[in-house]
Amino acid sequence: MTRATGNARVSCTVILLDRAWSRSTPGAERIVRKAARATLAGARRTGRYSLNVALADDGLVRSLNARDRGKDKPTNVLSYRSGEKAFLGDIVLARQTVQCEARQQKKAPADHLSHLVVHGILHLLGYDHETETDAARMEALERRVLAKLGIADPYS
Repeated sequence: MTRATGNARVSCTVILLDRAWSRSTPGAERIVRKAARATLAGARRTGRYSLNVALADDGLVRSLNARDRGKDKPTNVLSYRSGEKAFLGDIVLARQTVQCEARQQKKAPADHLSHLVVHGILHLLGYDHETETDAARMEALERRVLAKLGIADPYS
């Protein structure tokens, strides 16, 4: 689906690799696309962009995390930058980890999913949180994007 976001057009392909996402977070595909549009608008990007978001399970994310980051455990979201300007890259989300975190943090699963999509896309755009300064910059942008989506500050 391609949509205009201010001066950016976003094509976000959502790949449902774990059908349990449909039960655990109804409307997950719509939520992902909405978060993608909001992120590019919030980051003030112009032009045409595309990305893929895979809704996977912990098993797949664990194997990717072990292979690509040397961490043999699942994580909530992985981002793979493409290195191209128009195709941002791929994001993979782990359903069980996302659901567990939402419960532990007392957040709506849809809100937590939105946050992780925003977070993952910001990584695709070159943001990171390796230093305190970079983390503060990235988190401030996450907060602004999520506020536009009506989602409370995930860091408070």
